Amino acid sequence: MHYPTGKANAAEHKDQRKSLRLNMTPAESLLWRSLRGRGAGGWKWRRQHGIGPFVLDFYCPTLRLCIELDGSAHDYTYEYDERRTAYLKEQGIRVVRFTNDQVQTCHDGVVAEIVRICGEMADNTDPAPLLSLPTP
Repeated sequence: MHYPTGKANAAEHKDQRKSLRLNMTPAESLLWRSLRGRGAGGWKWRRQHGIGPFVLDFYCPTLRLCIELDGSAHDYTYEYDERRTAYLKEQGIRVVRFTNDQVQTCHDGVVAEIVRICGEMADNTDPAPLLSLPTP
């Protein structure tokens, strides 16, 4: 089992995951168009994938990589985000965050950064620090 303490796609969160997929933000929809169907570097991605008590925006099971998009709803949830990231790290999952603004204004750069991180993780090297992407 991949998740020593966290259950993947728990049945009790099924309705929540479905609702999140049906009501994705514009930034999530835009990024999903680039990730789906192995579109970004050939990696398989899942959207709104459950791990333990959390639903991840995007998850690559092969690399155990989570991509989270932060919009205005995350402006005041720093402690929650830190607990969530710590939990996922305990599960062996790396979390990378982008803002909705970055996805919408620098979409190609965000996708390129995701592909770069995936490539470095696949090579079993420690990824370099994230590139600084301009914000509007």
